[in-house]
Amino acid sequence: HTGEKPYCCGDCGKSFSTSGILDLHMRAHTGEKPYDCSDCGKSFSQSGHLTRHMRIHTGEKPYHCGDCRKHFSTRANLTQHMRTHTGEKPYRCGDCSKSFSDSYTLTQHIRTHTGEKPYHCGDCGKSFSRGNTLTQHMRTH
Repeated sequence: HTGEKPYCCGDCGKSFSTSGILDLHMRAHTGEKPYDCSDCGKSFSQSGHLTRHMRIHTGEKPYHCGDCRKHFSTRANLTQHMRTHTGEKPYRCGDCSKSFSDSYTLTQHIRTHTGEKPYHCGDCGKSFSRGNTLTQHMRTH
């Protein structure tokens, strides 16, 4: 636990504490995805990602909220949900200092400052800052 990271990626320069973690990282460069879902055929670079994906098919929700008894398929979803109870908003906008409970909402908010509209209609070329707005727009075609 010295914080030493002697294993360096020759492609991007990132360093890792073990050769095993470097090997996992290398799959980001090689595109190797050796773990296949037997239900739908989707492939994953790490076994844990396949395990998490399988919950889509099984409906398993192993993470439980102790406050309201809701269940979640991922730890990240439980963590996000817990913020509804705690009021925690750890994601802060650097432009106006508004805070948000999740990174996705912060990203959406930042687009109000930048004007970024990454969702484009293939039919008419109109652009939108939110994916759901594009989806609604597509119904007009």
